[in-house]
Amino acid sequence: QVQLVESGGGLVQAGGSLRLSCAASGRTFSNYGMGWFRQAPGKEREFVAAISFRGYTTYYADSVKGRFTISRDNTKNTVYLQMNSLKPEDTAVYYCAASSRVVTSIKRDYTDWGQGTQVTVSS
Repeated sequence: QVQLVESGGGLVQAGGSLRLSCAASGRTFSNYGMGWFRQAPGKEREFVAAISFRGYTTYYADSVKGRFTISRDNTKNTVYLQMNSLKPEDTAVYYCAASSRVVTSIKRDYTDWGQGTQVTVSS
């Protein structure tokens, strides 16, 4: 099991940027594919981005492609989500998650989850 702690959320105006971080502890971080998901009020948790063990492969939801960038630093046991050109519809609680799969966008493939960080984008 790996423990995950997100940070970096906050309130930002539309068009602005935020960088989320997710610090991992426990098992060997580089053995996990990592992902970001988000959940808006009244909606299901949805996939945002994923990155492979060593960062060579990334996946993105169509809604964030070209605006968000996922990256990881295995020396710091941290995964990041750089969010640019934010829109009000990006408002949600953002969660990072770990999977034993190399890289996946499937929510049920993720076994360990952080507590989430709130991102609010004002219009």
